[in-house]
Amino acid sequence: MFQKILIANRGEIACRVAATARRLGIQTVAVYSDADANAKHVLACDEAVHIGASAPQDSYLRWECILQAAQDTGAQAVHPGYGFLSENEDFAKACAAAGLVFIGPSPSAIQAMGLKAESKQLMEKAGVPLVPGYHGADQDPALLQREADRIGYPVLIKASAGGGGKGMRAVEKAADFAEALASCKREATHSFGSDAVLIEKYVQRPRHIEIQVFGDTHGHCVYLFERDCSVQRRHQKVLEEAPAPGMTEALRAQMGAAAVAAAQAVNYVGAGTVEFIVEQASYDQPEAMKFFFMEMNTRLQVEHPVTEAITGLDLVEWQLRVASGEPLPLRQDQLRIQGHAIEARICAENPDNNFLPATGTLQVYRKPACTSFAVAAGAVRVDDGVREGDTISPYYDSMVAKLIVHGDTRAQALARLDAALAQTHIVGLATNVQFLRQVVRSPSFANAQLDTALIPREAAVLFHQEPVGAVRALAAVVAHTLHAERGLAGTDPFSQRDGWQAYGVRSRAFTCALGEQTHHAQLSYLHDGGLHLRVSPASASPATNAPSDADVSGLLQFSAQGEAGQAAEAGLWVSFHGQRTHSVLHWQGDVAHVFAPEGATSITWSDPLAHAGEVEVKGGRLTAPMPGKVVSFAVKVGDVVKAGQTLAVMEAMKMEHTIAAPQDGTVQELLYAAGDQVAEGAELLKLD
Repeated sequence: MFQKILIANRGEIACRVAATARRLGIQTVAVYSDADANAKHVLACDEAVHIGASAPQDSYLRWECILQAAQDTGAQAVHPGYGFLSENEDFAKACAAAGLVFIGPSPSAIQAMGLKAESKQLMEKAGVPLVPGYHGADQDPALLQREADRIGYPVLIKASAGGGGKGMRAVEKAADFAEALASCKREATHSFGSDAVLIEKYVQRPRHIEIQVFGDTHGHCVYLFERDCSVQRRHQKVLEEAPAPGMTEALRAQMGAAAVAAAQAVNYVGAGTVEFIVEQASYDQPEAMKFFFMEMNTRLQVEHPVTEAITGLDLVEWQLRVASGEPLPLRQDQLRIQGHAIEARICAENPDNNFLPATGTLQVYRKPACTSFAVAAGAVRVDDGVREGDTISPYYDSMVAKLIVHGDTRAQALARLDAALAQTHIVGLATNVQFLRQVVRSPSFANAQLDTALIPREAAVLFHQEPVGAVRALAAVVAHTLHAERGLAGTDPFSQRDGWQAYGVRSRAFTCALGEQTHHAQLSYLHDGGLHLRVSPASASPATNAPSDADVSGLLQFSAQGEAGQAAEAGLWVSFHGQRTHSVLHWQGDVAHVFAPEGATSITWSDPLAHAGEVEVKGGRLTAPMPGKVVSFAVKVGDVVKAGQTLAVMEAMKMEHTIAAPQDGTVQELLYAAGDQVAEGAELLKLD
């Protein structure tokens, strides 16, 4: 076994590898960029070496610096994690040339499986089922158009060297093919250095099911069952689970055998994943499912923890043992499935705004009670590479953490995941935590009616949801405010903040904004010491006016004690209008972030006079929705455009984002050029 390894990656996967290495008594070396100088993964390792500036091409993709760091620190092997250099055959060769063990497959296996077109030809020879398509070397756009027409729409254009949803476009009709091809090639060139694409039939009602395989240098190869990764947005995974719901033993054996055949075709060594597209006639006929080879990822996958949870194995430990020359720890007949596991990817993004990536500081980052990197059954596990106070920057991908749960059954795992998500509190930037809870609760996911179109199919219950509700959220904020005021009161009667006065009833008015609506409330301090709250709907008059039939009113009570008189972990129990619930508040300036069992929301306490005289400006300006680079402009000065027409393309966090015209108009001025870096909110062009 190795004595010291270098981890050529960052974030949660670097922390993950370091945890297993520490358990095995292996020393670790971290590498870091300027942006990651104080990152969690740096402190997780025994040593750390600075390798360059913040951008990946100036640090984590500079393998000469990484190899030098390994040699300078006496590392014997390099673990590439996933992403960055993990599937780079030249880097694997360079490791060998430098006398270092690359903890992964051979360069020839990476090369064989790295190009989608060539790998499909190889799989065809190995007898692995393929989706109808074009995988040829001729990349003439006219030929590609004819091939798409021949295959029949819808088709999928995929970067031959791609992965992670980048360089991929679904095309519904022939008229849209040319524009989609150009965008796909441009993104492929930027991400992978090659614009070669392949075209495949777009399978209807498809499920994305992948098989974890492992090979060693002694000729052994096994599969560690399957993962269902069908829930996706922008062709990137959102939720992954193992085993796949509805999977029959016969189909599992067929897919496992096909995956092993695929791995053996390239003499595969180490951890790999063979991904299949599965076509299903209906959701309740698993025996009729057909599977087709899609690609092989020659590395450890982001979703490997669910496989660890159902097998009780540490896949990173297997990687280290195989790379050091040991045989696989178990035979195929010794592997068993135990229970059900689900992983949720927590990302810094705004699902209600087309999953736009977000940047910012984790001002609040609270996790459920968990055991990091645990593989035991029944565990709640959080894999992350950040801490409270860290910044999510535009230089790397938007994933904050992975939340993994295990249960005896899928239903138990679902309940455990929802509860763990409810205990995940993040303030400081937009995240998809509440969206994940909506997905988990959606009819399709709860009933295992899975396919890659689940998110658009369930859009009505997934997006623009307000799970807490204005009345309960406002009552919670009022209660927390009063509780904080009482905590500031002195011991003498004159400093008490209980609203007592010698005559009459004292009242306080509150105004707040929830989303686009303004709500009003009036709190009355009763003579018996009680509190009465009246909440007026957004369309009603302010609370200081006469009550209306639409108002919600009643006694407001709150306590920091639980049902049995035990102190709550945090927050208050609030009773109002016939409901009693527990809530936790985190303040960010004038914004109160309310976390309750049913969900989370944000309320802005506003002064109506502060906005007097403001005039809303519509149209005319188009600004960058996030920090990034201008890829191209689709218009020039003087062009007449229609609402919704593409005006520009930006790239940030490894994804392209289209800027569309908010209304009809004429392009007055382009304020940047293609290739320029822009800040969030920067005006890109002007419309007349």
